[in-house]
Amino acid sequence: MRLDAKFVTSAVTPQGYPRWARAEVALAGRSNVGKSSMLNALAGVKQLARTSRTPGRTRALNFFAVGDDLALVDLPGYGYAKMARNEAARVGSLMSHYMHERRELVALVMLVDARRGPGKEEADLAALAAGRGLALIVVATKCDKLRRSERIGALSRFAPLGVEPILCSALSKEGLDDLRKRILRCVRRAPDLLAANQSGTRAADAAPR
Repeated sequence: MRLDAKFVTSAVTPQGYPRWARAEVALAGRSNVGKSSMLNALAGVKQLARTSRTPGRTRALNFFAVGDDLALVDLPGYGYAKMARNEAARVGSLMSHYMHERRELVALVMLVDARRGPGKEEADLAALAAGRGLALIVVATKCDKLRRSERIGALSRFAPLGVEPILCSALSKEGLDDLRKRILRCVRRAPDLLAANQSGTRAADAAPR
């Protein structure tokens, strides 16, 4: 099982968002959490999302179409990357606009290093998701680096989020099928978008808004 994802476009401003009737599921996490590797593993395509040895290379919102009704959105990482102040402000503004205003957004996949656990940034994202009524899927990444004896303690650190995380590894593939199933269920949260899609009113995938 894999998500048949295809890259569509990158957006550096809201005007660059695709015009379509798809349920969008955003992937968010710290710059060194392994977001690109996880996206590649979910799709079963090694270079779908470009990975880098330098965290924080993603400065745009990257949109990937999955089937006819779903899209994955790779958000810029936070909390680690070094960048100029004006660039950081631009990226922060773009993410804020997308998270607060994008009508097609129905769910947030929050990636957290299983060895580190969530912090203030993750708590703020969880609160934002709750405030907007978004489905929240919490993923504890890099679980292959945990010993079996360390897992219970690692999972306990996620308790403040109020959502049980999925232990996942892009390397060992653990948890990927569970995560894929959870993502695919999110399509059901957007019946109005799907109705527009089925009636033939969806615009071309890459057309800017």
